[in-house]
Amino acid sequence: MPAESPFRALPSVDRLASDPRLRPLRDDAPPQVVAQLAREVLAEARAAIAQGRPAPSQEQLAEAVLHRAQAVLRPSLRPVINATGVIVHTNLGRAPLSEEAIAAMEAVVRGYSNLEFDLEAGERGSRHVHLESLLCRLTGAEAALVVNNNAAAVLLALTALCQGREVVVSRGQAVEIGGGFRIPDILRQSGARLVEVGTTNRTYLRDYEEAIGPETAALLRVHTSNFRIVGFTHSVPLREMAELAHARGLVVIDDLGSGCLLDTTRFGLAYEPRPQDSLGEGADLVCFSGDKLLGGPQAGIVLGRRDLVERLRRHPLARAVRLDKASIAALQATLLHYLRGEALEKVPVWRMIAMPLREVERRARRWARALGSPAQVRPSRSMVGGGSLPEEGVPTRVLAVAGDGAWLVEVARRLRLGEPPVVGRIEADALLLDPRTVDPRDDAALVAALKAALAAAAV
Repeated sequence: MPAESPFRALPSVDRLASDPRLRPLRDDAPPQVVAQLAREVLAEARAAIAQGRPAPSQEQLAEAVLHRAQAVLRPSLRPVINATGVIVHTNLGRAPLSEEAIAAMEAVVRGYSNLEFDLEAGERGSRHVHLESLLCRLTGAEAALVVNNNAAAVLLALTALCQGREVVVSRGQAVEIGGGFRIPDILRQSGARLVEVGTTNRTYLRDYEEAIGPETAALLRVHTSNFRIVGFTHSVPLREMAELAHARGLVVIDDLGSGCLLDTTRFGLAYEPRPQDSLGEGADLVCFSGDKLLGGPQAGIVLGRRDLVERLRRHPLARAVRLDKASIAALQATLLHYLRGEALEKVPVWRMIAMPLREVERRARRWARALGSPAQVRPSRSMVGGGSLPEEGVPTRVLAVAGDGAWLVEVARRLRLGEPPVVGRIEADALLLDPRTVDPRDDAALVAALKAALAAAAV
């Protein structure tokens, strides 16, 4: 007799969905969701059998449904503990928000708000009023506009002011930013035409002068916030660019990228251009991010001349890239920290940068004592990150777990897959965990997660 087809060993969708082992899932999910998960698992089993593999048992199929349900029904966006030592970590969500910013977001999303309603006049208002006066007060700008990220801010400025005309930029500043987005591509999408001048490492004022023609609308400076060119270099100071542009009736747009309201040199870091400095040196518009060194939510901030900001505000693209109410609330709370002179204490990014080395070391040693061998404390550097101050960092102390490469990779993997997920970095034959970027309230959870990962990797 021919052997029975292994496909016949598979249960029906209804039978698998009714398996007693799936009772907890049936209590949490509608029947149609359980049935769909069972259908997907059975489809994968049939494909495996068609490739010559044996039919899975009912128990294996039920476990597969539960595993798939966990992946499908649990949110994929989850909090993680950042122990990498990278303060503004783009892949981990950039700047964490202050408690006040989080509370402000919660307050406005719980119900209604005066987002676009003038409470005094009792009529329609503008969402822009909640941020503009704060930004102008902090930077000295005539006017301000906030959109949903800095790439959108630059795109809006170029579209509103330069569409169909030329924009002159140094070849060394025609950069690629995060996610593969390139300044030439953004210019192309705006409808402006890129005119590159100078060379990768050296650009002079005369290069800009020679490139200006009847079709030129603006000179664009792009701060190289995520890389550095060193050695035989020359760039044109913003003040000289502005003097040239204004003499020729042109606009200067300064894309700062990160944006920073505080003096970074106070913390032993290189100078990071501030928007108020750019405006003082003659930039007509300055664009920067809200979620990097500013320490707020994702946002693109435009500051500058009132007439130019108003042109951006009236452009149809402005509505497509406008900021939502939760982000407005968080950014307003963040800006108030600066206005009150409490940013170093309240804004997490600056609290991390300013954290005394002795405090970092004390926490690292406490972690090491809780873990015992093979943990030790080593000197290292916490990097600013996030397209801000390339190669710049502050001294730190890290918890180091030494071992061979494959074992370290496995420990790091188990840390990432734990609850809560913990992300560190492997360097110099050790897994390094930096207290500077870990909220002190997460110290106990980190130590417990590391103990569990070490125990699991030892099996």
